[in-house]
Amino acid sequence: MAGWDDSDLSSGSPSGSGAGDSSRIAARSLLGESFKDRMLLGIRICKEDLKRKIMMPQYLRLAMRDAIRFKDPNASDMYVGNGNEEAPQAPMVVFVNSRSGGRLGPFLKERLQELMGEEQVFDLSDVKPLDFVHYGLACLEKLADYGDDCAKDTRGKMRVVVAGGDGTVGWVLGSLAELYKHNREPVPPTGIIPLGTGNDLSRSFGWGGSFSFAWRSFVKRSLHKAVIGPICRLDSWRILVAMPAEESVELPHCLHYSEECTLDQELDIEGEYPESQTFFEGVFYNYFSIGMDAQVAYGFHHLRDEKPYLAQGPISNKLIYSGYGCSQGWFFTPCMSDPDLRFGRSLKLV
Repeated sequence: MAGWDDSDLSSGSPSGSGAGDSSRIAARSLLGESFKDRMLLGIRICKEDLKRKIMMPQYLRLAMRDAIRFKDPNASDMYVGNGNEEAPQAPMVVFVNSRSGGRLGPFLKERLQELMGEEQVFDLSDVKPLDFVHYGLACLEKLADYGDDCAKDTRGKMRVVVAGGDGTVGWVLGSLAELYKHNREPVPPTGIIPLGTGNDLSRSFGWGGSFSFAWRSFVKRSLHKAVIGPICRLDSWRILVAMPAEESVELPHCLHYSEECTLDQELDIEGEYPESQTFFEGVFYNYFSIGMDAQVAYGFHHLRDEKPYLAQGPISNKLIYSGYGCSQGWFFTPCMSDPDLRFGRSLKLV
């Protein structure tokens, strides 16, 4: 795994831009596609064999569950001394975005729980990725400090799968970045079950551009790929945003409030420099869009919140995206005569 210093991308991963930029903080680890993965489509995968490879021992599943539920990694202390089992080949947790995939989230969650321990499947509406980092992984680390070899091996082999769109994957990757900051490596590599509309990131790393209609077998194949897939690298950057303190903003998942930040006082700004600022920080990767693309994504996000019945699946989502694209493009708005519209004021972070 790469740390906070710059490192080269491994073979097979998309090339990152600005490789020499000092603002790059890490090369996130994603599970990619190999030639062997391409052969999985026609192979029957044994459900019980898959479960043995990814299902953690029961006491570790319960320890993680309690630590996350009570937001206290010390909740795992009652499980000290139970480490007489072997860690599976690829212990795995899955984050499910129940709002993605045309509302298939609840059915997908049930299917995933059939293939692994119930406590290893997290609905993002209930468990946030940072809670998993701060409490779930921390409880495994505490058990390992107590001499639990099974917990130590499980923590070292841990893999994460995200069932959602590119934005959901970015949310999870940004949360896992906290491990780099606090020197809690290794950072679990991440696989994807694509539930979004575009799925650009999923497509780039060989996880597919859409959710299969034969979704039950598709989920099983995806988990198997997460077990055997090679690790690729994805560059990411840390971003700092400063705003006047009186401004109110609805933050995306990738940004959070920061109390201790410094802003370059020599920056050129229009008007007077604000006396007090509010700072936000986070991680962005893959794409950072300003203008039409960001405006389309922003519009779709709010439409889905206001009228969720319109966004029922990938096909309807693509039609809505197309509609927004036709209304926001250069040839469909007066942006040629308005610089503000030409370059856009919306910002898209994943």
